[in-house]
Amino acid sequence: MVPGSDLTRLRTAITAFFALDGFVFAGWVVRIPAIKEQTGASAGALGLALLGVSAGAVITMTLTGRLCRRFGSHPVTVVCGVLLSLSVALPPLTHSVPALGGVLLVFGAAYGGINVAFNSAAVDLVAALRRPIMPGFHAAFSLGGMVGAGLGGLVAGSLSPALHLLGLTVIGLLVTAVAGRTLLRQEPPLPPDRVRPEESAPRRPDTRTRGLVTVFGLIALCTAYGEGALADWGALHLEQDLHAHPGVAAAGYSGFALAMTAGRLSGTTLLERLGRVRTVVAGGATASAGMLLGSLAPSVWAALLGFAVTGLGLANLFPVAVERAGALAGPGGVAVASTLGYGGMLLGPPAIGLMADRYSLPTALTSVAALAAVASAIGYATRRLASDRT
Repeated sequence: MVPGSDLTRLRTAITAFFALDGFVFAGWVVRIPAIKEQTGASAGALGLALLGVSAGAVITMTLTGRLCRRFGSHPVTVVCGVLLSLSVALPPLTHSVPALGGVLLVFGAAYGGINVAFNSAAVDLVAALRRPIMPGFHAAFSLGGMVGAGLGGLVAGSLSPALHLLGLTVIGLLVTAVAGRTLLRQEPPLPPDRVRPEESAPRRPDTRTRGLVTVFGLIALCTAYGEGALADWGALHLEQDLHAHPGVAAAGYSGFALAMTAGRLSGTTLLERLGRVRTVVAGGATASAGMLLGSLAPSVWAALLGFAVTGLGLANLFPVAVERAGALAGPGGVAVASTLGYGGMLLGPPAIGLMADRYSLPTALTSVAALAAVASAIGYATRRLASDRT
């Protein structure tokens, strides 16, 4: 049994890595326009270069699950934290689109790797504490992203991208050094009724388990689809279709992100009162209703309310899906759910664009509501199977 004080320190360290991930990624995102200008990339060429982040992340996620099983999630988290911190400083050093795509492949690999590693570490801690604290970790990611974006906006006019992102490297390495000491000193905790993998015969997940892991991954996909869609198309819908002022339109995604963060901060209490199944079902239904309002409402303020309700509804679906997949199949389960979830975030923006061209943007945004409803239905349909296995 790991002492309670050690578990508290471990929880703090893992939370720090979640926050660092959001902070570094948001800091990079706000400097994309400056990097575009520096490299002289067209919009299309920049889009191709940015695919490097996605490709690196997706390729690395499955590999990281295997590395976590072999070396442990704690050291892999620390190594990926170092790589993420170092690689974020590389984009300003490039002066061509191919070079930018190459360094973003490295950055994406580190980003995907650390996401699987620290989620795996968090799953172990959730099991040891026997409390559904996973949403708190993801709230730290959201808060880190908000701080990173806000800081990036403040320094954008005074610091070059090279100095700004180099500063992120220094901060990242410092956080990794401090929080990483705790991770490297402690093995992942286990509940009293489990033994360490090396003390038991290895067992491959059976077909039923793999199927459930995929189901949880689909819930993650439906959730992340909505996040990606609102990030890229929410402001445009408010400005183009509802004629909102650009400042008000920009507040649409901010409201969504704030509501999602608030939902995750209260997620542990919600899960303890409702349980995982009811949280997923209610969250998906809430997000679906919110997005129908956000996409079809005739007024700006009703749409803003709909975006916020959508954020509250989606807030805890991804954390629950990843935690359940990890509880079923360890780091491999986390890798599958994370890969599907990240795929949903990639799928959302282009899918919305294609549907908007064929129909209209409001109609296209209702697909977010449809997938949120699908996540709710999946959670309800598999409630007995999941409770039998977890």
